[in-house]
Amino acid sequence: MNPRPLALLCLLTSLAASAQDAGVPLIARELLFGNPERFRPGISPNGASLSWLAPDDKNVLQVWVRPLAAKDGAVTVTADKKRGIRSYSWSEDSKSILFAQDGDGDENFHVFQVELATKNVRDLTPWQGVRAAVLAISSKQPNVILVTANVRDRKLMDVWRISLDTGAAVVDTENPGDVSGWGVDAQLLVRAAQATTKEGGTELRVRDSVKAPWKPLITVGLEEILDFVDFTEDGRSIVIKSSISADTTRLLEKSLKSGAERVLGFSAKSDVTGLIGYPTRHGVRAASFDVDGRFAWQPVEPSMKSELEALKAALPGDFFVSSMDAADAKWIVSETSDQGPMRFHLYDRKTRKVELLFTAQPKLEGLPLAPMKPVTIAARDGLSLSSYLTLPPGKAPKALPMVLLVHGGPWARDTWGQNSTAQWLANRGYAVLQVNFRGSTGYGKKFLNAANRQWGLAMHDDLLDAVAWAVKEGVADPKKVAIMGGSYGGYATLAGLAFTPDTFACGVDIVGPSNIFTLLNTIPPYWAAMRKEFVSRIGDPENPADKDLLTKASPLFSAGKIKVPLLIGQGANDPRVKPAESEQIVAAMEKNGLPVTYVLYPDEGHGFARPDNRIDFFARAEGFLAKCLGGRAEPLPKDGKIAGSTAQVKVVAAKKP
Repeated sequence: MNPRPLALLCLLTSLAASAQDAGVPLIARELLFGNPERFRPGISPNGASLSWLAPDDKNVLQVWVRPLAAKDGAVTVTADKKRGIRSYSWSEDSKSILFAQDGDGDENFHVFQVELATKNVRDLTPWQGVRAAVLAISSKQPNVILVTANVRDRKLMDVWRISLDTGAAVVDTENPGDVSGWGVDAQLLVRAAQATTKEGGTELRVRDSVKAPWKPLITVGLEEILDFVDFTEDGRSIVIKSSISADTTRLLEKSLKSGAERVLGFSAKSDVTGLIGYPTRHGVRAASFDVDGRFAWQPVEPSMKSELEALKAALPGDFFVSSMDAADAKWIVSETSDQGPMRFHLYDRKTRKVELLFTAQPKLEGLPLAPMKPVTIAARDGLSLSSYLTLPPGKAPKALPMVLLVHGGPWARDTWGQNSTAQWLANRGYAVLQVNFRGSTGYGKKFLNAANRQWGLAMHDDLLDAVAWAVKEGVADPKKVAIMGGSYGGYATLAGLAFTPDTFACGVDIVGPSNIFTLLNTIPPYWAAMRKEFVSRIGDPENPADKDLLTKASPLFSAGKIKVPLLIGQGANDPRVKPAESEQIVAAMEKNGLPVTYVLYPDEGHGFARPDNRIDFFARAEGFLAKCLGGRAEPLPKDGKIAGSTAQVKVVAAKKP
């Protein structure tokens, strides 16, 4: 083929796209995928200090602290060298910051303590190859924390009691082998356990004291949703989310003595989506639910009604309370919006004043971000799919190139609000459709269980039905639809290209599994307690009766049917979806002479935490989609790589006929 006509066609396509997008500036990838300027603020328990995450002069996220009453004087209190800190909390005495860090994405997180007075850093969980996480802190015992860690057995998360004064750690509660979560009462005692049954269901157990035996309180099958939330302050009742006797989860308070239940919150349309508790006592005082694609709050404590109304009047976006001082006088309220960066506010409960502290990405303010519109799509069997459509500014919403952006999990969901990936795609000229396919959480047990053993089947049909809807509505050009996603969304991308090769023009897979047999046989050891639920919902690779089901659901075994280009991104240290999941389908495509580009990041895990790597991959995806769909693209640097990225790239060209 003469390359000149093809090059001319690409140029004309690019010029046409640019003409349609005239007046809409190209938003730099750095603004969308780089580090936020400030993020995740927290107020110290004594109310004196404000903390947040922000990059240092080497663009590594650190914890910063300043007096709450001051406008400047912030100092860094951590000194991470490379990966950046993404989660932290205050100690109850306001003298320390606790933060988590893993090794290049291996998810073996350690819990660190930094003393603010000296900036001395102590690894509270210095065990190699162990995953640890803070379980609970208490104002009644400010110098002690409870941590879960799999020291004794890599498959089991025991509870450890650690002194913040000395760093001394002792085993508090041993995991009997099936517990996936623990519950702690107001005295900092482990008195509840959430376990997975042999059938894949859930059992809640409680005990009267740490010396008393465990007793089953509620046992349900796989078909029900049941989650422990908290104890009440007196320890005589627990708060749970339960779908028993309803389709969606109810927020319930259940007496441990009598078994009597009191409904704290409920919506027939939505599971419980969020909670507001107390700073120093146990219990729940508000719950949120999904209302027409947006989150809405219900008060549990009567006095919260006026508080929630004041916040709703002041904040046009969806909001949640992310931090409180011990006196319960001041709150940090986080707000998300579809057409702007996340905003963080200081709320004074006495005056009801809402004061803007800062936004996460102030340089996005005023840029032409696209609205995210909630839409409902009917699946072929009548199930309603709550979805979100984002259209490119400056373009008529007719016969657009479209990206089907599939969420991970799959037991998760898309939500309304600021979404960098959706905004990036819309800015480049694509319609973006996000579908809460069956199995997505938040829509009740019927919707959740409709996905059981349906990988590559009805779950995939939902995605196809969403594409058909967009074409019928006139939004999408059926010849220019790409599929993209991470984790399960990456699987959906591979499945889309392998199972329905004529539907999509190309695909972008980020850490997606290609072979369900190898996926389930290589899950992290600390997921052992939940494995029975996984195989019950997906299929059991050790059960010969499920061999055909899982073979048909694994894109690897249909890789020869792929017709269109594929881009794959993978972290070398991913403990959930091992690099072999990407490498085996790359090998299969290479063997079949099919085009694929494989980008491996040796210092990443399940996703891309380092901004240089994140920007690098999306830059490659941007060029890939521009060639496939004809959208706009911000070019890569001349050397073909974002500075600081560790990308290792393998390009397999299509075999000439």
